[in-house]
Amino acid sequence: MDCAEEVAVLKREVGPLVGGEDRLSFDILNGRMAVAPGPVEVSPEAVMKAVARTGMRAEVWRQGEQVADQGRFWQRRGRTILTTASGLFGLLGFLTHAWAEGGFLAAFGTEGAGVVHHVPLAAKTLYALSILAGVWYFLPKAWYATQRLRPDMNLLMTVAVVGAVAINEWFEAATVAFLFAVSLALESWSVGRARRAIAALMDLSPPTARLRHADGREEQIAPEQVPVGAVLVVMPGERFPLDGRVFRGTSHVNQAPITGESEPVTKQAGDEVFAGTINGDGALEVECTKAAQDTTLAHIIRMVGEAQSRRAPSEQWVERFARVYTPAVMGLALAVLLVPPLVFGGAWKEWLYSSLVLLVIACPCALVISTPVSIVAALAASARQGVLIKGGIYVEAPARLKAIAFDKTGTLTEGKPAVAEVVPLNGHDNREVLERAAAMEVRSDHPLARAIVAYAQERGIQPAPAEDFQIVQGKGATARFDGRQFWLGSHRYLEERGQETEDVHHRLEAMSGAGRTVVVVGNEEHVCGLIALADNVRPQARQTLQELRRAGVEHLIMLTGDNQPTAQAIAQETGVDEFRAELLPADKVTAVEALVARYGSVAMVGDGVNDAPALGRATVGIAMGAAGSDAAIETADIALMSDDLSRLPWLIRHSRRTLAVIRQNIAFSLAVKALFVVLTFVGFASLWAAIAADMGASLLVIFNGLRLLRHQ
Repeated sequence: MDCAEEVAVLKREVGPLVGGEDRLSFDILNGRMAVAPGPVEVSPEAVMKAVARTGMRAEVWRQGEQVADQGRFWQRRGRTILTTASGLFGLLGFLTHAWAEGGFLAAFGTEGAGVVHHVPLAAKTLYALSILAGVWYFLPKAWYATQRLRPDMNLLMTVAVVGAVAINEWFEAATVAFLFAVSLALESWSVGRARRAIAALMDLSPPTARLRHADGREEQIAPEQVPVGAVLVVMPGERFPLDGRVFRGTSHVNQAPITGESEPVTKQAGDEVFAGTINGDGALEVECTKAAQDTTLAHIIRMVGEAQSRRAPSEQWVERFARVYTPAVMGLALAVLLVPPLVFGGAWKEWLYSSLVLLVIACPCALVISTPVSIVAALAASARQGVLIKGGIYVEAPARLKAIAFDKTGTLTEGKPAVAEVVPLNGHDNREVLERAAAMEVRSDHPLARAIVAYAQERGIQPAPAEDFQIVQGKGATARFDGRQFWLGSHRYLEERGQETEDVHHRLEAMSGAGRTVVVVGNEEHVCGLIALADNVRPQARQTLQELRRAGVEHLIMLTGDNQPTAQAIAQETGVDEFRAELLPADKVTAVEALVARYGSVAMVGDGVNDAPALGRATVGIAMGAAGSDAAIETADIALMSDDLSRLPWLIRHSRRTLAVIRQNIAFSLAVKALFVVLTFVGFASLWAAIAADMGASLLVIFNGLRLLRHQ
């Protein structure tokens, strides 16, 4: 299974058997078809028989199995052997033909299409062997197309070969069979090249893990056998076999295979590490946090494999065009066969030959392969750069972006806020304010909450025992301490409660004006204290936004739930065109919808978790720093595995380059077709030249598309 056309054939044949096409999912990169469970129970044997009716072959695949890989290897080898045999037999037939007829020109049949050529029996036999080897892989598919009355390129080529034999053009027939077999082999090779690029990701994870037992004994076992919670030892220079958390030791880790970061990252106790990354200069003991099939690397491999089934607009256009183009040219070929002989008294053999040339031209081989190979190469190149794109549609979308909305915390800022100041009020002290705040924030994953809890713990302050804890969505939280109601939240929540005094207002304005985020702690009577937190803007944020403008993005806006003064300070420092502050999650969705209505193509960049609704409403949802976050990888259309904002301009450039390559491929493929239609009508086209041109076009669009693998 190498292309979308074969996927469409499988859907038509297997879909009704299993209860609908929606139960089928395809991974073209790995040549796999999955059948989802449903009310209709179907045996694997029945599915394999249905696949066999299409001219393809299927076998049951199981996780971690190597037999399937070996089978694909022999299948590729068999195709290569038969294609080579077709070429050799064709060459021998041509040489025999030329020797028997007194020269190469006679073997070419240069006396004209209307003349009956003499082909010696020995040459016919060699040509027949060449044809048989050439059509071996596509003849069953042509038979399936005939049975279903759905003409495809396999049927077109088969008719052209049979027609050429019927008019005694054995050399032409053998050449068409051989060159089309080469074209299919090139298609298989190009997809295989992209498959190998993805397979290289799988090789990032080492085959064994060094497990340390409780008694200190170490053992080498397969990563699939390591339980969550086990302690692994990773020596300097080794790759991490699984995702985990550093238990003991300090080292520099090369995370480029996952995040695309060029500089090693320092890891110490408590830090996360990812399978496939490379340990630097220190030995580390790591507690395994995820099973082998759930690691970030496994997610990336799985997502990239599934991405090819989500076809890009250009792929869908090519498919629609081919559905019209192929029957139209077939109709033209039929007209060329019938009209000149019947109306104008032309020679049947001559016009039959011209109609066969048109049938070859009707084959959309180069056109069909022009887009998928580019998309697959673009997906693989993105994965190697730490950018996980969830489908062909999202490869093309960034090229058309007119506006980008950014979340503030963790996107434009580093997402690592730290408590800068605690201001107790109304007779309360620092310890009490932190005890209450930590108790209400300990259950939250928000960066501000984690910062407050960490600040309290560093000072030996434990969260106070709380009762009746409740989250006030988008605003704060409430809880009871020693029978009294306390609350925690933003400036906006304070205003809603009607407890803001003039003194508190001035303090809040001063803190917010300095670019700090303020969390207010209070009870039913008054404000107990203020906690100011500072979050640094990413060093490359301003430069990245300037690059996005140069790339043609018209509008850059920051959306945040933070207060107005803090948002304004961050907006001025980063250089966004506009900012919206004090937004609830629903308000962010409304803001994104307004941007889509105004600009059409809009991206939302956030953490992929708290911003999930807004990401879902944007044309493209982009999650920052998704490495280690399953939710972010699942939620976003595009996941930037690192926290590097400079990946955004790279993504837009990569998308535009991909789109340019696709347009070049489509234009070139159509130009070759148009040229040969004209040459056919003026009498200068031949069967072997038409198929050679189509193969040449296929070769050029394949190599042009594969250039994207080198895009850095």
